[in-house]
Amino acid sequence: MLRQFLAAAALMLALIGPAAAVNPDEVLADPALEARARTLSLEFRCLVCQNQSIDDSNAELARDLRFLVRERLVAGDSDQDVIDYVVSRYGEFVLLKPRFSMQTVLLWGAPVLIFLIGATVMLVNGRGRNQTTATGGGDGLSHAEQAELAKLLKDRDQQA
Repeated sequence: MLRQFLAAAALMLALIGPAAAVNPDEVLADPALEARARTLSLEFRCLVCQNQSIDDSNAELARDLRFLVRERLVAGDSDQDVIDYVVSRYGEFVLLKPRFSMQTVLLWGAPVLIFLIGATVMLVNGRGRNQTTATGGGDGLSHAEQAELAKLLKDRDQQA
């Protein structure tokens, strides 16, 4: 019975852990605005923790950002206005899910592009070697050199 109680208590603490980051003094009186604030807080990265949203972080900067989000919502800003305002102050890094832009295309596309360039270079080099070997070039003798060698060997045999 005691084990079940401890397991249930641990489960309840685990479930309310992330919600504990938002302090009661931060919660807005209007439930609709509070819901919007919580949704927006999940989109912003804690600049101290860097792997948590500001909604989940206990850092002072995350708390300041939560206040900023709520302040902008109370002032009448739309969700997009709040996002644009925070990004203008802290940069794109503050977004947990970065916007699609030329920088993100380069970030995600560069490894693919480098792989394709490397594969193309290897393919071209491989074809060049195969063609050189097939035409008798490369490490072997050219046709002119083979004819000259045959002539020299013939002359040597005749002298011997």
